[in-house]
Amino acid sequence: MGLLQSVQSLLATLLGLARTRLELLSVEVQELLARLVLLMVGAVAAILLAALALGFGAVALVMAVAPEHRVAVAAGLGVAFLAAAALIAWRVRREARVRAFAASLGELERDAKALEPRE
Repeated sequence: MGLLQSVQSLLATLLGLARTRLELLSVEVQELLARLVLLMVGAVAAILLAALALGFGAVALVMAVAPEHRVAVAAGLGVAFLAAAALIAWRVRREARVRAFAASLGELERDAKALEPRE
């Protein structure tokens, strides 16, 4: 009976470990989803307000200059907007590199190392 109890104890420990890891994964997924929703709402609001501000500002600036310089000012504004869009795209791409489930993966790696046979 000692062997059977040892196997049962080992299985109970493994199930407890798996449960802990799944709970951690569940918490990380919830945090990730909450963060994603907040990022999406904030991004949409910021894009809408920035587009309105830039549009009104650009029109006001073009209307404020002398008629013979309006084309040059409009072209300069277009280049400035393009540069700003490139900068924002670069930052978004950099932020997208955050590794999801980093804590869960780290715990699983530690578990795998702990279960490796020792010489």
